Amino acid sequence: MSNQAKVKICSVGKYIPEKVLTNEDLTEWLDTSDEWISSRTGIKQRHISTIENTSDLGTRAAENALANSDIDVSEIGLIIVATMSPDSQSPSVACKIQANIQATNAIAFDLNAACSGFVYASSVAEKMLSVSSYRYALVIGAEVMSKVVDWSDRSTAVLFGDGAGAMLLERNDHTQSFINEDIHADGSRGSALTSGESSVQNPLTPEKETNAHLKMSGRDIFDFVVRSVPKNISEVVEKSKLQLEDVDYFILHQANARLIKAVSKKLKQPLDKFPQNIQHYGNTSAASIPILLEELIENGDIQLGNNQTIVLTGFGGGLAWGSLLIKL
Repeated sequence: MSNQAKVKICSVGKYIPEKVLTNEDLTEWLDTSDEWISSRTGIKQRHISTIENTSDLGTRAAENALANSDIDVSEIGLIIVATMSPDSQSPSVACKIQANIQATNAIAFDLNAACSGFVYASSVAEKMLSVSSYRYALVIGAEVMSKVVDWSDRSTAVLFGDGAGAMLLERNDHTQSFINEDIHADGSRGSALTSGESSVQNPLTPEKETNAHLKMSGRDIFDFVVRSVPKNISEVVEKSKLQLEDVDYFILHQANARLIKAVSKKLKQPLDKFPQNIQHYGNTSAASIPILLEELIENGDIQLGNNQTIVLTGFGGGLAWGSLLIKL
């Protein structure tokens, strides 16, 4: 990457709603079982928001990232929120968070690349920060997937959960966290995962029935990930003139434990380099990568400023996918 200034990761934060929904809980209205869900997905439970919306979760994650730094909120110049489950079309989740945390000097907008959203948003924030006068930026992945899921559809209802993660970036002269990236999209296959569809309706059009719930072809998504993601990770590592063995951790979007295992196998890298928390949270879409990153830092597996090499990889609706190679 060619930057006029360097951008480093200062801190991270997360927020998870309190309510836990276990696999056993789902059997109250779905024809399923804990064994069926966990054996196919690796998920044992997920957290579900009962009253908090996407901006509420994102606000708490941003506050926690700021609390883990010594940065005053007035110094934040940019807020980007990656989400596919916003509170509303307008105002944006980012603008609501900007108001909630009183980041009065920040510009703010949302970005929707579904489960790849945090990778996309991090890439955009890094570039904007590197050529701007802003000193700090917040990149937030926040989702309340429970409001877009069809809770009568066993194929999707068991997969998703709610949560938010945030990353604070700093423009500086000495440390560059973002080493390389490889990001893609293929809209021709976008029908494999859809959500929030709405048809044209006005006084001049006939009435139409719409189904805004999330719909997914699991087989198509699985095939897409197994074919595209290992290649994507290999390419971002090769572009950085490194070997896969040089990477300390591959932090993948937490979509399905089987998928993560398949990517590990294709790359011929040990599964313990692919940390997982999907068993606790399910698929939190754009929030999954920053939530996992925060937990790895909180647990001491990853230390900011320790020069570890990690790859962040998102994939999903769009279809969109991509990887960032980062030095911490």
